[in-house]
Amino acid sequence: MTKSKWITTLFAALMLTAVVGCASTDKKEGTAEYIEDSVLTTKVKAAILNEPGLKSAEINVETFKGTVQLSGFVSEKQDIAKAGAVARGVKGVQAVKNDLRQK
Repeated sequence: MTKSKWITTLFAALMLTAVVGCASTDKKEGTAEYIEDSVLTTKVKAAILNEPGLKSAEINVETFKGTVQLSGFVSEKQDIAKAGAVARGVKGVQAVKNDLRQK
């Protein structure tokens, strides 16, 4: 095998490995999904912060493949539904798991 064919084959194998390594599975995000979810988490946190009456310091937001999970504590029962509605209103959120609890 000539040197140029060997280098081309090696390069193709490395590229294939990189693409497969960045692919997502059911339990693991790909690189692009991780970045999208990070942006989505930031948008939801900002929306909750801008909502009057919600103490955002006590509300945790995590995102996995477009599904936002809210956890933590709120002072009023109606704040649980309010935080869920705010999160659902953010563009790009596919689903919301609301695990907030009243203090």
